[in-house]
Amino acid sequence: MQFSSEPGLQPLDQVARRIGLGLAALGRPDYINVGHGRDLPADHDISAMEAHAHQVLDEAWALGIRYFDAARSYGRAEDFLGSWLRRREIPPAAVVVGSKWGYTYAANWRTDADVHELKDHSLSALRRQIGESRERLGKYLDLYQIHSATLESGVLDDVAVLNELANLRGSETLIGLSVSGPRQADTVRRALDIEYDGQHLFSAVQATWNLLERSVEVVLLEAHRAGVRVIIKEALANGTLTERNDDPALAPFLDVLRAEAARLETSVDAVALAAVLARPWADLVLSGAATTHQLRSNVRALACPWDDASETRLSGLALDPDEYWARRASLPWT
Repeated sequence: MQFSSEPGLQPLDQVARRIGLGLAALGRPDYINVGHGRDLPADHDISAMEAHAHQVLDEAWALGIRYFDAARSYGRAEDFLGSWLRRREIPPAAVVVGSKWGYTYAANWRTDADVHELKDHSLSALRRQIGESRERLGKYLDLYQIHSATLESGVLDDVAVLNELANLRGSETLIGLSVSGPRQADTVRRALDIEYDGQHLFSAVQATWNLLERSVEVVLLEAHRAGVRVIIKEALANGTLTERNDDPALAPFLDVLRAEAARLETSVDAVALAAVLARPWADLVLSGAATTHQLRSNVRALACPWDDASETRLSGLALDPDEYWARRASLPWT
C-alpha cells in the first residue's frame, strides 16, 4: 500500500512515532463525539460498519499510523480491528495494538439505549475480558489497559486484580491504564506508586489532555520521566475542539482557535492536536477520527508550526477540571 503523497502530510516514520488511531467512534453506532452519527453508515448494518472501519484503518496504515487502540466496550472495535489485521496479513511485529478491560458494551447496537456501558473492575471481569480480547486480537495484542481507572473505583487498591495484572505482564503483553475525570492526576500518581519486582506495574498511561483540560500535565511529565509511556486521548475534547462544536457557551473558544488556524494556515483540529504534540511528555497522541477525511486533517497537525505565539494565544482556553468533566458528561450519545 502506497503512502499518501498529499501535501502537508508527514513521512511515515514520524507519523508512526507520534500518532495512533483510537477506535471508540468506529466500533459502535453510538458515541459522544459531536456529530458522530453523521460519520457512519446510515443503517448501522454490522457488515457496512466493518467495511467503513476497514476503510479508515486502510487510510491510517497508508498515512503511517502503526498504533491502534480498542476496548471491550467499543462495540465491535476489537472484531473489526482483528479482521482487518488478518485480512491485510499485517505481521504482528509491524503494529502495536492496545485494548482495555473494565467496561462492557451494553447498548445492543442502539444509539437510544438507556445504558451504553457497564463498569466492572473486578477480578472476574478482568479474567473474562482478557479472554475475549485475546480471542479477537490474538498475537496482535501488545498492551492491555484498565479502562478509565479512578481512585473511587478501588481498582488500584484491589490486590487480587493487581496480582493478576502482574501475572499477565510479560514479554508479549504490557500492562497499562487509562484514566478519566477531574482527579485523573491523582489516579496516575497512585498508579506510579505500584511496583512489582522493583518495576512499575504499568508500562503506559492513557490520559485526557487538551486545550480545555490541562490539569494532568505535571504528573504526565513525571510518568514520562519515569519511563512510563504517555498516550493522550480525547485531544479534540470529543469534537468540542473542532468546527463541529455548536455550543454557544464555547463559541469564543472556537473563535480563538479559528484565528490561530488562519494564522498558521491549517485547520482547527490540526491546531488543537498540534498543541498536544508540542508537549515534551506526550509520547503518542490518539486520533479519534471516524472518517478518512477527519484522519487526514488530524495528521496535518504534525506539519503545524507550533510556536511561542500559539502557546500564549491558546493557554487561556483551559477550563476548571470539574467544569470540563461536567460538560463532557452532558454530551449526548449519537
